[in-house]
Amino acid sequence: MPRMHRNRVKKRRSPRTWIQLGFTALFNGYAAGFAKGTIFTGATKYACVPVLNCYSCPGALGSCPIGSLQAVIGGAKHQFSFYVLGTIMLFGIVLGRLVCGFLCPFGLVQDLLHKIPVRKWRVPKRVDKPMRYLKYVVLLVMVILLPMFATNALGTAPPFFCKYICPAGTLEGGIPQLLMNEKLRALAGWLFSWKALLLLGVLLLSVKIGRPFCRYLCPLGALYSLFNRFSLVRMNLDVHKCVGCHACERTCPMQVDVTKQINSAECIRCGKCKEVCPTGAISTVVSLKNQPSVASQDARQGV
Repeated sequence: MPRMHRNRVKKRRSPRTWIQLGFTALFNGYAAGFAKGTIFTGATKYACVPVLNCYSCPGALGSCPIGSLQAVIGGAKHQFSFYVLGTIMLFGIVLGRLVCGFLCPFGLVQDLLHKIPVRKWRVPKRVDKPMRYLKYVVLLVMVILLPMFATNALGTAPPFFCKYICPAGTLEGGIPQLLMNEKLRALAGWLFSWKALLLLGVLLLSVKIGRPFCRYLCPLGALYSLFNRFSLVRMNLDVHKCVGCHACERTCPMQVDVTKQINSAECIRCGKCKEVCPTGAISTVVSLKNQPSVASQDARQGV
């Protein structure tokens, strides 16, 4: 890349990592919980944060929306929580998957691991594309159907996603609780071993692949993706400035076809495409209108 373009990229770097760290501290700011080995139970715990954030984390100041949704669905009345759905819809309509890119603590963990300087893997499209539907299966089966129908004699069900899958919960809640509580360590069995193995797999994959959990397993990401194309905050590609170098697509951690569908359901609005664009063709916009941002190569060339 020419020196002029390198300088341009350097000036565009965003403070995203610091924003992610700030929200991680905000959502998990109960430092006394880590010191005492207890869980915060104050009034804010009744409120949902907009990201995966384990209720059992000693520092958690709010509840996880996916955990809360399962708790209500898996209760004796098997209802949907309109409060939780309303919270998710509000953030989805305003921000879309920018929530994943800027606010999620487990997204930060994956991003930091991906910075490790090793050769990266680019998942072939024939594998990547069908695998992305797995998170919708997880949402439907583990978050909704199993808590609703796989009930015990009392008519209630456990939070299946939290109990059997969620690596964020294992990292934020399970491991700290075991480290601080000797009795829990004695009770840890095959289930914790399975979840620890799943967490390890996600962390190792994060070094080689951008955001593997967000791409393939996160049910909250699946929900936010439904709002991505019409959320107020979107990415925009100026087709008149785009030179078709595809630097944006090579750097995208979610392997989005930026020049074809910049506001794909998979875009987490991280802004990496914007940082590397040599002509400044990509921007973040806040608008009530869907702006055309994709054009053929002929249109870019003015044909």
